[in-house]
Amino acid sequence: MHRANQLIRDLHLQPHPEGGYYREIHRSTLGVHPDDRRPARSALTVIYFLLDASGHSRWHRVTSDEVWQHVEGAELELFRIDPELREMERMRLGALGGGAEPVRVIPPGHWQAARTTGSYTLVACSVGPGFDFADFAMLADHPREADLVRRHFPDAAPLV
Repeated sequence: MHRANQLIRDLHLQPHPEGGYYREIHRSTLGVHPDDRRPARSALTVIYFLLDASGHSRWHRVTSDEVWQHVEGAELELFRIDPELREMERMRLGALGGGAEPVRVIPPGHWQAARTTGSYTLVACSVGPGFDFADFAMLADHPREADLVRRHFPDAAPLV
């Protein structure tokens, strides 16, 4: 936990609503107009995101592509459920090899959650079109969908 606490302090990370700690490190000055009727957004945003052993990233979705990049620490277990809640995929984010990859992508509108496999994991998350909390939803705020996830994917239920 010492390294995780050091990173939280040195990178000026703050608690994130989904769990973990984050800080935005880039917001593009270029704007884009998504073709899905959302208003203009920054072209790209990037955050540092840290999970320690005491927490996890709860199920949430973003209306843009999200790219997860492993920076340091233990592998991250990254979960994805399609918008229709039919299939769940487990991915490992970490050093290349043994099934893990250093970069993983979550498509727009897919539910996602994550947890570290060790004492901490530091990642960078890039979102394009850029992140806006108006495009963010927590599964816990959608009772019908949350109930379906609990029933169909019981091993993922603790992340709701």
